[in-house]
Amino acid sequence: MAFQVPVSGPNIVTATSDLLPSMSRLLNAPWTSFDRSVAQRPAQRTRNGVESNITGRVPLPECLDTVSLEALRSGAMQRPLQHGLSRALSRGIARLYHTSSFARPYSTLPSILSRLRQAPKPDGLSKFQQQRFLFGGSSHNLLAQKEKTANTNPSSASAQNAFYQSLLRANMPAIIVERYRSGHFASNALSEAIYLKALQRVGGADSAAAAHISGGNDNLNTEQLRAIGQAVAARNHGSQVGLSTKHTGTGAKEAPLYVVVEESLGSAVFRWVKFLFYFGFFTYISLVLITILVETTGVLKNMKGTQSNEAQPQQQTVRFSDVHGCDEAKEELQELVEFLQNPDRFSSLGGKLPKGVLLVGPPGTGKTLLARAVAGEAGVPFFYMSGSEFDEVYVGVGAKRVRELFSQARGKAPAIIFIDELDAIGAKRNERDAAYVKQTLNQLLTELDGFSQTSGVIIIAATNFPQLLDKALTRPGRFDRKVTVGLPDVRGRMDILKHHMKNIQMSTDVDIAVLARGTPGFSGADLENLVNQAAIYASRHKKTKVGPRDLDWAKDKIMMGAEARSRVIQDKDKVLTAYHEAGHALVAYFSPSSTPLYKITIVPRGMALGITHFLPEMDMVSRNYTEYLADIDVSMGGKAAEELIFGPEKVTSGISADIQQATETAFTLVTRFGYSKKLGNVDLSSNYDSLSSETKQEIESEVRRLVEEARMRATKILTERRHELELLSKALIEYETLTKEEMEKVLRGEKLDKMESTPSAPLKLPDALQGATLNHPATKASEPTAAAE
Repeated sequence: MAFQVPVSGPNIVTATSDLLPSMSRLLNAPWTSFDRSVAQRPAQRTRNGVESNITGRVPLPECLDTVSLEALRSGAMQRPLQHGLSRALSRGIARLYHTSSFARPYSTLPSILSRLRQAPKPDGLSKFQQQRFLFGGSSHNLLAQKEKTANTNPSSASAQNAFYQSLLRANMPAIIVERYRSGHFASNALSEAIYLKALQRVGGADSAAAAHISGGNDNLNTEQLRAIGQAVAARNHGSQVGLSTKHTGTGAKEAPLYVVVEESLGSAVFRWVKFLFYFGFFTYISLVLITILVETTGVLKNMKGTQSNEAQPQQQTVRFSDVHGCDEAKEELQELVEFLQNPDRFSSLGGKLPKGVLLVGPPGTGKTLLARAVAGEAGVPFFYMSGSEFDEVYVGVGAKRVRELFSQARGKAPAIIFIDELDAIGAKRNERDAAYVKQTLNQLLTELDGFSQTSGVIIIAATNFPQLLDKALTRPGRFDRKVTVGLPDVRGRMDILKHHMKNIQMSTDVDIAVLARGTPGFSGADLENLVNQAAIYASRHKKTKVGPRDLDWAKDKIMMGAEARSRVIQDKDKVLTAYHEAGHALVAYFSPSSTPLYKITIVPRGMALGITHFLPEMDMVSRNYTEYLADIDVSMGGKAAEELIFGPEKVTSGISADIQQATETAFTLVTRFGYSKKLGNVDLSSNYDSLSSETKQEIESEVRRLVEEARMRATKILTERRHELELLSKALIEYETLTKEEMEKVLRGEKLDKMESTPSAPLKLPDALQGATLNHPATKASEPTAAAE
């Protein structure tokens, strides 16, 4: 701060009073650290090119010569500005000013200070934080000139920047900080940059700059930095937080405060779990919204066309002439055709046709074919849907499809709606059923009540288990008519076989009546499969027509299973199987009440090593007590034959299925049919679990008695027919498969005209069949030989 006044005694006091504020601020500014001792200062001055003689005392001016030092100190303490100067002096901080030609012109403050006290001797860095040097000569004059220019133009940022740069080159950062913080001078980005450099030199860049940018707040001390670290650590869930020592900053955008965060394992796991939770939640919500949008707007339907699971009207070409074996069912459905063709005739008399018709029967009897025939005869659209096609993974889809199905049918009226496997959606309701299952059934019931009999829409449904349907579905006014479609009889099977043989090249020696009598219990689908497999078998053997042997092969495959001729069977197992099956066949053949024998084979089929198959001559409607007892006798014939030939200890495990079947038949006779004199005519099967232990013991004893008596009867027959047993078992070993007619020839001792199925090599019999273990009667031992001859 330069000034020029005449040197005179009276002006010294005035000049001193004017300079005290500026000098007080100058003395209160921090000092620059230095690394050299006071002894090195002469060398520093020498480098600047000026020699200086510093004396310990400087004579005071005449105006202050008579004033004591204590008076000056006390006077300075009475005024704020002088108090600041005194406080600076009391701290022991001194500034060394050059008193020769380097000192400011007309400046009396250095001489006054030198008179008041001597220059302190620095004893370390801790006592002096800054040392300033005032350069004289042209440099000092330039600094004074720039200061004057800056004071004259306080609103000029360029003048302030020029003065700040000169002070920075003169190593006076404290003056820059003090002047910038006063707020009386203009500033810009360059001024702020110079200010930050000055702060870095005085050692307070981080805290001071942050305080300046935040609006003049105090610097960030250690406690504040610790609080910032704790806040950052709290947001990072227990992570290790520290401030970087390699970067300095104020916390502003231009000078950020660098914080080092070391994330812990728990924090990382928590962060990933939170991310996955949010991701899954928003994904689920998005999928739900997209699904609702697609279902409501039908976007996929417009892009791909009609969905495959949506019922579409079909024009049927099937007629009643294509349906066979169920004449009664066709007659009941004929009135539906007449109603669809001429509804006015029924409505004029006030009669009402049923809304729904329920077709009941075993699988493959032609229920779906009947419904198609009704639509074909009436010439109306046919809407077909299976019960399993209504419900899907989304709740409410089943009810929606029921509404759409009935809506489309009303639009195409007159029409027929056919629901196959109605028990899939119309089963009895209970509390444990899911809500969507109940919604589908309730919607179906609502639609059945929602249209009248004159709407021209008829509902036909089919099921194999009518006992599972809900009562609300089968009440009058809904599915109030049941049409039973049973298995075809002999005449029906003949008609079905003729229908399926129309397009197949059949041999002239095929007797359809014989084939129909030999397929009791076959449904229409089974008969169609029989004819088709016979045609394939004949084609595989390069035949021009399908013959009786092809049909018999197909029938045996359906009834007994496919042959497993590639399975390796040991000779002893083959012999055991032959005696076992011969025992079944002989007991059945010599029991008058038994079902007629059809075929015997020791060729493995399915899981069985051998099969004895029985076939009634006509359809059986009911059976009596002696016929059931004959079935038990036949079941025990295999075990009786093994015991008779090999002994009780050599009976194999192949009798397990026979014993199970015999036990089930005896249990049915006792508990259901009332054939036990001891237990009487009581139904014991319906509530068997609630019976007393004594009653259960009596049932078991009766079942055991029936089975044991059957075994004894079978053993008696085989013992009496031991010769026939030997003949039949040897024929089975030789030919493997015998029909009833062939078995009768064997029993008569006649030679069969069929080729042998086994090689002519001698068959090694097990030890039980060799020697005297067979114990043939002497009288009957010669008879087979004579008959064989």
